[in-house]
Amino acid sequence: MKKIQVTMVRIYLTEADKMIDTLLKRLHDWEKVRGVTVFRGITGFGKSGVMHSSQLLDMSLNLPVIVEFFDEASKVDAILEHLSSTIEPGHIVSWAAELMVDE
Repeated sequence: MKKIQVTMVRIYLTEADKMIDTLLKRLHDWEKVRGVTVFRGITGFGKSGVMHSSQLLDMSLNLPVIVEFFDEASKVDAILEHLSSTIEPGHIVSWAAELMVDE
């Protein structure tokens, strides 16, 4: 197996942000990243301190959502530049990783 360097990205949102479908379309159709996963949290809070939880009785679900994707660093840098106008500062985390591929 061969290792290649990639950048992992996590974007923290909530269901109420109403941007998940648009973000996925961009990552899949326009940017064609190597992989994307969407996680739906059961509880979470951010800078505001407002708790979003599936355990609270609430008529509308506003649960935490994480969109995670990876690709080569140069491609991810360009994607993050595009996303900077639509995703609030402090909601994107990225780090270097290694991807195992067949030779």
